[in-house]
Amino acid sequence: MPPVEYTSYENYLVARQAVAEATTNRLTPTEDQKIILIIIGVYTAAILILWNMPIAKIVLSPFKLLTVGLHEFSHAFVGCLTCAKIESIEIDPDEGGVTRMRGGIPMCTLPAGYLGSSLIGAILVMCGFNIMASKIASIFLGVCLLFTLWWAKNWLTRGIGLLFIGVMVFLWWLAHGVGLRYFVLFVGVMSCLYCLWDILDDLVFRKVHESDASKFAQVCGHCMSSRVWGVFWFIISLVFFVVGILIGLAAFKEDQQTQQQQAQGFGW
Repeated sequence: MPPVEYTSYENYLVARQAVAEATTNRLTPTEDQKIILIIIGVYTAAILILWNMPIAKIVLSPFKLLTVGLHEFSHAFVGCLTCAKIESIEIDPDEGGVTRMRGGIPMCTLPAGYLGSSLIGAILVMCGFNIMASKIASIFLGVCLLFTLWWAKNWLTRGIGLLFIGVMVFLWWLAHGVGLRYFVLFVGVMSCLYCLWDILDDLVFRKVHESDASKFAQVCGHCMSSRVWGVFWFIISLVFFVVGILIGLAAFKEDQQTQQQQAQGFGW
């Protein structure tokens, strides 16, 4: 009879191997998921190519403004959680934005724009692997836009919010929300990439004189430079994006037909 210690260790090895195999199986993409991964790659390439191309970048402008709205919403949401009074949210045609608030905790509200919008993007990417999850995500996105409308003080902000709420309602009705899945996925990828690119613009290429990271460095007493904070936020945002994809792979294994059947019973 083998010693108890040997038997326990052998059982541990068997259990560890079983967990490793189960994890590998959950993260191995199905045929439908491979298509989604290809679409994510195509979206990423298209966004990066069109980003600064003259004329062509106009195609991305509404989506850039949407992601700016999510960035500012994240500032405002965390501001509310820290007892700030939100005075306004404004988006300008140059794809910038500002959230005006009184009170709150700057150490929480300043990083919330980058990290909050990238977290929202990662959630949308995750939900893009499933039709019904995309419907639920569109409700969440719609609520974010409604709050942004509530705080909006200029017509561009209101127009962007109403435009994309209308698009989501239309896609919800169309073919039981199949198209909504690809819309949610694109907005998620766009939000993650915009956050990453915006950090590079602000801190590496120095296209703006003052950024959330530079203000955050001042609040922290310049214990670290704005570039260090920006790189730190950049890494967190990138982790959000990757984790969103991995959770989507692990959580949604149903094929396209099963997803459509599930989605038909949810909503209109």
